Amino acid sequence: MNRTTALRFAPLALVAALLAGCATTPTKVVEAPRPVPTAQLPYEWTNGHAPKATQQAKAQFGSLALKPGQYLWAATIPDAPAKVVIDRMQQLMFVYKGDALVGVSTISSGKKGKETPLGYWKVFRKQVKGFSRKYDNAPMPYMQMYDEMGIAFHGGALPGYPASHGCVRLPLEFAKKLYPLTQMGTEVVIEG
Repeated sequence: MNRTTALRFAPLALVAALLAGCATTPTKVVEAPRPVPTAQLPYEWTNGHAPKATQQAKAQFGSLALKPGQYLWAATIPDAPAKVVIDRMQQLMFVYKGDALVGVSTISSGKKGKETPLGYWKVFRKQVKGFSRKYDNAPMPYMQMYDEMGIAFHGGALPGYPASHGCVRLPLEFAKKLYPLTQMGTEVVIEG
């Protein structure tokens, strides 16, 4: 073999040598684990009030694993306008005075077909001894109405799930503490 022929076949010999050293079984490439997205509740409607309130409540009170009828209340209540945030998904109510979260409570909102309406509302009627005009004069202690159709939040039975005809039921003692903190025009935000 002359020198010219050898130079022509040299690259082919090099490639053949490299391929001979390669494994015939492909090696499995291990991918880096993908980040798992943080779980978010499947809200039908939210502007972020309920998720923010949940974070604040966890930071202030710790666990929010409350049983039906339980609530948490701050030791001090600032002198500022009140605001109420209701979270239908978690069945919780958050109470603010100014920017300070002062209370969180379990609730029972409207059952299927009678869901508590979502949106922004304002308290326009208050009664310590309220009664339902629609449902057999049912008692609504510490009633605070925010909807023209008669929907309000008030003390009532808390089975641990949505069970009312649209109202938001609260533990009686929580409703009693909340009543003097609000006034006509207090903002009510309902998300879920």
